[in-house]
Formats: sequence, structure tokens, C-alpha cells
Amino acid sequence: MSAPAALDRPAPTAPGVRLGGVSKRYGDAASGVVALRDFSLTVVGGEFVCLIGASGCGKTTLLNLVAGFDRPSVGTVDLSGPERLAPEGDPGDRVEGSEVSMLFQDSALFPWLTVSKNVEFPLRLRGRSKAERRAIAAELLERVHLGGVGDRRPHELSGGMRQRVALARALAQDAGLLLMDEPFGALDAITRDLLHDELESLWLERRFTVLFVTHNVREAVRLGDRIVLLTSRPGQVAGVYPVDLPRPRRIDSPEVATLAATLTDDLRAEVRRHAA
Repeated sequence: MSAPAALDRPAPTAPGVRLGGVSKRYGDAASGVVALRDFSLTVVGGEFVCLIGASGCGKTTLLNLVAGFDRPSVGTVDLSGPERLAPEGDPGDRVEGSEVSMLFQDSALFPWLTVSKNVEFPLRLRGRSKAERRAIAAELLERVHLGGVGDRRPHELSGGMRQRVALARALAQDAGLLLMDEPFGALDAITRDLLHDELESLWLERRFTVLFVTHNVREAVRLGDRIVLLTSRPGQVAGVYPVDLPRPRRIDSPEVATLAATLTDDLRAEVRRHAA
């Protein structure tokens, strides 16, 4: 299937991300909670990086900081073009005109709009014509296996279908950086596998940058170029795992299962360390 008009070229400003010594505290020094402490990570533009860790380790906080929804208590969060992100280089600034799209655990659709109008919404903000909006929305809905439901309202769909609409809307933003917070956690295994294929296909076409939070270790190995394991709260980098497996991958392949088993052991050890 050919890519829609908004998605038929590489992302023009696929930004890299650099987090330098980031700490985030909620509340005061005496009784507050430290979600992240001295967290540093560099993501090259166009890279697909998955974040895993125990519940409450700061993964969602990290995405909120990168998205600009919140500010770090200490440290820097910089977005820049990939050529500015060599580890020895100076931290860059947000690329003018580059957009950040975020897909939450909840679909967060507008209940008063149809499915098609939800997908069209970011295109309308970008000034695309009505004909373009309709064509792009229809194509994206086909790609997430929801062709033919564009006239329905969100309350008429299952939870998994609503999340697939949200994915289509996120892709319609034509963003250089896509932040994904457990987007497929509520889906059945077959639908999740199909959406892995579609997300990977679109990513390979456009090479936008992805930060993907998941509790599913196999999902992380299936999708990621690298996997970052966070310590339990406060979140720090416990380990970084390159995924040197050819694409496309199958979530049930022996190679994926082997690396996932190693990651699961390390994750369990981290959880036990925190519990002790």
C-alpha cells in the first residue's frame, strides 16, 4: 500500500534527543518524590528507542519532559538535528518547525468528532485542504485496519479500535519525533502484531525518531534499535541494549525471545534490588 501524501517523504527535521543530567522532583525536598535522578541519554535522529522498567520508574515522566509538557528540576532536555548530536558535541535547541507527536495509554479522542474528523484534526491545524485531509485520513485508517469506520464516533468503537484511531491521528501530524506511552498495551496479540508491522513500515519510510515506552519486553525487542532499561524510582539508566537483529522481526522468533529473556532477567533483578 502506498504512503499517503503527508507521509511520502523522509521527516524533514527528524530530531535527535539529548537528556543531560536530568532530575525531576515532585513536591518539596522533605516529602516530595524524585521520579528521575541524573538521567542522561542521547537518541540520534531517526532512531527507534524503547524504554522499559518497573512501574513508577519515571518512563512517562521522561516522555513528558521530552514533549515539553513539564520541565526538569535539574539538567537539560534538548532536541536537535542528528548532525548536532554527537556525544562530544554541544547540546542543541529544539528544531524550528519540527513537531512532536505523543500517543498516550488512553486514546484521548475528541468524543464529539467522527473517527475521520479526529484523524483530520492535526491536518486541519496545518492548513491542509479538505480533499487532502479526507484522503490522508482514509489512507491512515486503512493502514491501522480501520477502513470503513470513519463515520463512527469514538464511543461506538472498542478500546483497541479507539487506540488505533489515536495512532492514525498521531501519524497524521507528520511529526519528526513520535513519543509513545504503552500505545498497544490494551490490544489483543494479533492486532498488536499487525500494528507493529504498520508502525515499523511507516517508520522505515519516513525515519522519524521514536521514544517508545512499554512493559512488554518482547515488544521492545520486536521494534527497537536500542532498548534502555531504567532503574526503579528514581529512574536512572540501568543498561542500554542494542538490538542487532535484521528487520522485519517476528515477536515470536527465537532471536527475539532470546534477547527478551536476557532483558527480562535484568528487569527482574532490578525490581528485586529495589524491593530489597
